[in-house]
Amino acid sequence: MPRRSPDPAERKRDPERTKARILDAATVEFGAKGYAAARVSAIADRAGVNKQLISYYFGGKEGLYRELAGRWHQQGGQLAEGPLAEVVRGFVLSTRERRDWARLMVWENVSGDDTPDEGDGEFLRAQVDALRARQEAGEVPADLDPECLLLALTAAASATLFMPKMARRITGQDPTSDEFAEHYADQLARLVRHLT
Repeated sequence: MPRRSPDPAERKRDPERTKARILDAATVEFGAKGYAAARVSAIADRAGVNKQLISYYFGGKEGLYRELAGRWHQQGGQLAEGPLAEVVRGFVLSTRERRDWARLMVWENVSGDDTPDEGDGEFLRAQVDALRARQEAGEVPADLDPECLLLALTAAASATLFMPKMARRITGQDPTSDEFAEHYADQLARLVRHLT
């Protein structure tokens, strides 16, 4: 098919749109290959931009990761509000909706990728503190260790992502389907309600 000349609206520079395309491409590339194996040139190709724009807008691969992590922390902080069962349900559904970012978290943890700690430790400590506050308010049983509880709930919320074959074998369902994600999120929320 012959190349066509872009119309004037397509030629108009839109830095915010370009940044969004780069961030979307980086999320997919990081999720597919992990932080260490992802290449700036592949991200640029996926976004349809010159790779110098990645350095210009974000300062390189680490800057992209930093920007994405900041956005995840903001979203995660918003998800952490409300009753604990609904928080867990929200994280399960978020894992489905932001599958590439969630895959990057799995890559980090199973591959030993040396990704920058862009507030991840601080974010997770804040989540532990929030569980302690829930404990003091009587929402979480006093005999549960908030750190272990956060680890267990995080693993449960992302189980279908890092154990899809096991999920399929246990349930006979497609763990990537919207129907299964909704069902699993509801069941996990119900389990948390029984704990609290």
